[in-house]
Amino acid sequence: QLQLRESGGGSVQSGTSLRLSCKVLGDIKSTKWVAWFRQAPGKGREGLAALQTSDGSPTYRRTLEGRFTISEDKGTVYFQMTDLKPGDTASYYCAAVFPGGSLFTVDNYGLWGQGTPVNVSS
Repeated sequence: QLQLRESGGGSVQSGTSLRLSCKVLGDIKSTKWVAWFRQAPGKGREGLAALQTSDGSPTYRRTLEGRFTISEDKGTVYFQMTDLKPGDTASYYCAAVFPGGSLFTVDNYGLWGQGTPVNVSS
């Protein structure tokens, strides 16, 4: 059974960078996509980027400003965030969807990590 474990969050100043990690415990190719979501207080869970496990190809939410990069190496999916802003403050989650799912739809992701908090101060 696949498990996801996030790490790398923390409290940082605006303008800095963080790289989040999602360690996939199990065969990463047993899921079709691994994605990063975030959820700020009082808001819904928002999809940011997804990686296709078969070839590592990334897909990004069209509304993003280009400050985020998703990648994978040896069973860990990374999420590089640059030029962080206070609006990026949220809990960040990685999630996995199996064949037949759609990107950036929360209900299509049946497996979630525990989340890692990111707090960006001005």
